[in-house]
Amino acid sequence: MAVVVVGLNHRTVPLEILERMTVSDSNLPKALQDLLDREHLTEAVVLSTCMRTEIYAVAARYHGAMSDVRNFLATWSGTQPERFSDHLYSYYEDGAANHLFQVATGVDSAVIGEGEVLRQVRHAWELARTEQAAGPVLTRLFRHAIEVGKRARSETAITRGITSLSQAAVAMAAERLGSLEGRTVLLVGAGEMGEGMVQALAAVPGIGRTLVANRTWTKAAQLAARIGGVPLELVALASAFEEADVVLTSTGAPGILFEAADLEPVLPARNGRPLLVVDIAVPRDVDAGVGRLPGVTLLNMDDLRAFVDAAMAERRKEIPAVTRIIAEEVDRFSDLTAEREMAPLVAALRDRAEGVRAAEFERYRNRLSGLSDRQRGDVEALTRSLLAKVLHEPTVQLKEVAGSVQGEQLAEAVRVLFNL
Repeated sequence: MAVVVVGLNHRTVPLEILERMTVSDSNLPKALQDLLDREHLTEAVVLSTCMRTEIYAVAARYHGAMSDVRNFLATWSGTQPERFSDHLYSYYEDGAANHLFQVATGVDSAVIGEGEVLRQVRHAWELARTEQAAGPVLTRLFRHAIEVGKRARSETAITRGITSLSQAAVAMAAERLGSLEGRTVLLVGAGEMGEGMVQALAAVPGIGRTLVANRTWTKAAQLAARIGGVPLELVALASAFEEADVVLTSTGAPGILFEAADLEPVLPARNGRPLLVVDIAVPRDVDAGVGRLPGVTLLNMDDLRAFVDAAMAERRKEIPAVTRIIAEEVDRFSDLTAEREMAPLVAALRDRAEGVRAAEFERYRNRLSGLSDRQRGDVEALTRSLLAKVLHEPTVQLKEVAGSVQGEQLAEAVRVLFNL
């Protein structure tokens, strides 16, 4: 059984396809069960964020796993496989570990070194464990990935400066407007991204009023309180659009929340004041037609990626150091996995040998009846010692070549020779 990862991300597919592949937390149990019901998959974790949807799975056959995941994505998104198959990437065994470690350290993110992705990796794994979809193999892999993410952040400067999409969205809005000082900001959505944007807004000097709207009033009120803002219900957004200078939206809604027809009626009340709308939700919250309204500028994830790309020059210098850490950790994970896979064979070999030793000692018990208890103990200790010395070198050799072709050949020979 081997680990396979199949996925799409912000670099491999257009936003319109990526957003169809998104799996919300509420739908994860259903998605995980769907994956486990397929022929070739025995464990699964779904990592679905605004930047990627990836399926980590344990499978006996690589091509079978690829087919299962591709069919799952087609069914889930309602998209014909030929529309996205060429955009899929896949990795196997050490390649899968290497890819997940890149994700966890943030070197595979739009915002290099972002902190949010490590929480997302942990969250995806914990949800899969709750649904009993992540078994021992993926649990070991994801636990190791989280350790690698933490190590990269503590040993390098990969997190210097902007460290999240939320921060980047606020920084992009400030750049477009020249400054957020004195500006009224409408924040729509109180999830993880919304919380991140509130933290970023709280650090902006001289910012004007902050309005926080969310489907759940309690969450809107809690988030608004953290910045001294005003909570709103979604039904009150019309007046908020009249007042706002910038709208930051990132909800978990499954489809479009705001169309041109929703904003057009409030434009006369704005008296020509420009409105900046930053939509970093995937799927998108705001229809593209909003950006064609007079005085309205609409920015989305594609614009955010371009903004971040220009700002990441310094942090890219840390990538070689993080890559070295990842390479070390992939080797370490591979060694640990190989040793773990060889351990049952070594244990079985020792158990078989000990069984033979114990049976022979019992067979000779009558012949040793003239010995004292201490002498019989010495004889038994001697046989144990001889057995340990005989098995020492084979055990060392099996562990040293574990995970290699030679290791597989030696393991099979041991199984045949000792009938294990």
